[in-house]
Amino acid sequence: MRASVNDVAREAGVSVSTVSRTFTRPELVSERTRTKVLKVADELNFSVSRSAGAFKNGQTLRIALVTGGHIDWFSARIFEGLNSVLHETGYDLSLYAIDNDDDRARFFDQLPANRNADAIIVSSFDITEQESERLRTMGIPVVGINIAATTGFDASVGIDDTAASQILVRHLVALGHRRIAYLYERSISPLRFSSYRRVTGFTELCDELDSVTGTPIAVEHGDDFVNAAFTTLLSRPDPPTAICVHQDSWAIPFFLRARRYGIHIPDDLSIVGFDDSDFAAEAGLTTIRQRPREMAQLAARMALDLIDGKTPAEPHVTAPVQLVLRDSAAAPPR
Repeated sequence: MRASVNDVAREAGVSVSTVSRTFTRPELVSERTRTKVLKVADELNFSVSRSAGAFKNGQTLRIALVTGGHIDWFSARIFEGLNSVLHETGYDLSLYAIDNDDDRARFFDQLPANRNADAIIVSSFDITEQESERLRTMGIPVVGINIAATTGFDASVGIDDTAASQILVRHLVALGHRRIAYLYERSISPLRFSSYRRVTGFTELCDELDSVTGTPIAVEHGDDFVNAAFTTLLSRPDPPTAICVHQDSWAIPFFLRARRYGIHIPDDLSIVGFDDSDFAAEAGLTTIRQRPREMAQLAARMALDLIDGKTPAEPHVTAPVQLVLRDSAAAPPR
């Protein structure tokens, strides 16, 4: 494998930025350091590597990842997948966590002005037409992961959240459930997260199916969602016999605390999650499996191709999901 900028920096005992300056602004590097870096680069054949060419072309060797402010299981897997591809090419990954309108405005104003990235990867939310045009002034690729729409993106990879949530509904209906709830947190974020298509997919299918009642339960941000959900469920005269939970990280504590309310899963209530994240298997949770690490790896390769002027053969890819059957869902009680 060809040497990366990280290899040169490590062997020369200097920082990556020093290696960058050696090739792009040699007058800013001392003669002694410059000689050492060039000697190591020559020994590692770095002068003909992709990274060296990037320096000469004025590239930053940095890719920006834009995501929501809360770093959860999904975001961690995205970062892991991107880094597994980009690290070997000498690219750094800069994380921009957007939590509010000010963060969002600051990112889309400052990044194009600073021009300090060769590509932008947006995870799980949409960008507006104005934001898209702002990014295009940089003349760099914009790649999406699990975005709701491809407008403004040069390439993307993601699951179909609507279809995935409807797989869960059909599974519960096949077991015999006719009163089904969907638990999610009401968003206070300025971002339009793609995962909220799960809620619309749930309600749309329940409305279409005969004798099926679908009840969305929105928990307010900051509430203990398990207590709030059980309060809502127990207050209904005709409570649901099954509940879909927006993500596994909520479903698992819901699953574990149900006994405190005198509810036995799945005998009294079936529960299904989404993600197949950490501990879902140990909890015995039926869920939808998605693979964010693999999606991120594909997005990284797409971004590198676009940086090199290559158009991906399939620029917008729908990644597969899988229903994982475990012990948390069964036929409703008689």
